[in-house]
Amino acid sequence: MVDIQDAMSEAAPDFQVELDTTGLYCPEPIMLMHNKVRDMRPGEVLKVIASDPATTRDVPKFCQFLGHELIRQEELEDSYLYFIRLG
Repeated sequence: MVDIQDAMSEAAPDFQVELDTTGLYCPEPIMLMHNKVRDMRPGEVLKVIASDPATTRDVPKFCQFLGHELIRQEELEDSYLYFIRLG
């Protein structure tokens, strides 16, 4: 199993806010993301940690629909990482 911290290289984007949705399933991760981005400013980066495989479909659609930039998406053994720059 790959540890999330070990998988994060120095090339990982800087982020201002982190949201850990591990253990939650659709639609909860996306609902929490909606709530989190309301408190953020355009240009800030949100790091999302998820365990639900549905997020590989839902997070890119979330970004596309709301005009955010998915700057990095990474799939680890049991986790998914996303870095989203708010539009």
